[in-house]
Amino acid sequence: MSLDKTYFEQMEAKIPHGRVRTRFAPSPTGYMHVGNLRTALYTWLIARSHGGDFILRIEDTDQGRYVDGAVDVIYRTMAECGLTHDEGPDVGGPVAPYIQSQRRDTYGKYARLLVEKGGAYYCFCEKTESEEDSGDFDRAADPCRDLPLEEAERRVAAGEPYVIRQRIPAEGVTTFHDAIFGDITVENSTLDDQVLMKRDGLPTYNFANVIDDHLMGITHVVRGSEYLSSAPKYDLLYHAFGWEVPTYVHCSPVMRDAQNKMSKRHGDPSYEDLKAQGYLTEAILNYVALLGWSPKGDLAEQEIFDLEGLTRAFDITGISKSPAIFDRAKLDHFNAVYLRSMEPAAFARAAEPYIRQSVQNPAYDPAAIAALLQARCERLTEIPEKVDFFDALPEYPVDFYTNKKSKTNPEVCARMLEAAIPMLEALPDWTDESIHDGLVNLAASLEVKNATLMWPVRIAAAGKLVTPGGAVEICRILGREETLRRLRQGLSMLTAC
Repeated sequence: MSLDKTYFEQMEAKIPHGRVRTRFAPSPTGYMHVGNLRTALYTWLIARSHGGDFILRIEDTDQGRYVDGAVDVIYRTMAECGLTHDEGPDVGGPVAPYIQSQRRDTYGKYARLLVEKGGAYYCFCEKTESEEDSGDFDRAADPCRDLPLEEAERRVAAGEPYVIRQRIPAEGVTTFHDAIFGDITVENSTLDDQVLMKRDGLPTYNFANVIDDHLMGITHVVRGSEYLSSAPKYDLLYHAFGWEVPTYVHCSPVMRDAQNKMSKRHGDPSYEDLKAQGYLTEAILNYVALLGWSPKGDLAEQEIFDLEGLTRAFDITGISKSPAIFDRAKLDHFNAVYLRSMEPAAFARAAEPYIRQSVQNPAYDPAAIAALLQARCERLTEIPEKVDFFDALPEYPVDFYTNKKSKTNPEVCARMLEAAIPMLEALPDWTDESIHDGLVNLAASLEVKNATLMWPVRIAAAGKLVTPGGAVEICRILGREETLRRLRQGLSMLTAC
């Protein structure tokens, strides 16, 4: 089976050179978990910080795990996060196609080329029925390793089923370099002759990665540290082909806790889950960037970075060897910082759908309610519960009127509401300023602290101990009529005690 050398020359001629090229290569399984998002972000940052190219490649050779609509999830997540790609299935590029299942013939040709070069061999053994699980494969007992190429090709031509396995040297060591972990040396005797091409003609993940990375001119390969054990085999493949080895960047895992990696099986959140839980994309990206990476020099103490800032600050040397633990409280902190830094109009737009989940009365302006929330909110999903009292006053116990700090109890609060109701009813206009001044002046005339008067007014108006705004703002948004109705209802509760 002679190979067309012109084909390989043409493929080599297409490879871009002379600039940093990285790729994000997710599998379409329908779920962009936090670790995947971090890999995409670091890969994008390496390309952008060096003025290079960022490529999106879809790795769908494992058809058993393919999920309909998963590619759309990938596109949507990348777009929302601002991780724009220069080449990919949807935009094309000089080394298309960018979907592995559309490159099937390419892998077969390069597998046969590797056989000719002595780096692989045809395996006809019965054990290859479970070719994807080759960890217990005894290469010393495999007669196919020593089968003459002519005989192997004759059997292939005769239609015998086979896989193509990598020929790992029986002795010696393989040393590879990783940008994070340095030089790592392994005994070749510990490596198995992994399957490169399966019986169905599709490549295994490990083989397709090497072929695509070379043919796409990838200079930096970012992946999880769980692939460190496969890196020696990748190295041997590159050397067997006579190709330059890219820079490996193996990132330690993102952990749920000190013992367990994050996973969908355990209910850990994907990017879309975090969005649905009320986190902003910018906050998610900022936090994910710091899961295993830290800035250097003058920026060492900085935590808040937008994408542009990350691009300027990012350097591979800042990636840690240690696993990173996903801390929900820390993410809450980042999200609160981003929410509070938004322009008020932008926050109001983001908050409105959540406000309207519980405040459906069109008389209440969602922008006015949003103004109360911006400094008092960590996640957007907290909003409906915080503001549900606007539509309907909740039932609440009389105990709410007792507050030591404000020096209130039911008797004191009854006296405060008896004085506040006619004063509020007589105000010439209903604004923050007039309500505030009226209450402050009333407190002075009653010879009590402002809090002693404000506490019962706020409790009666909202029916909650904790509210996103004070008595003045809540009364102004509720309007005069509704405020007075609620205060009278509160007074009735107090006088009935």
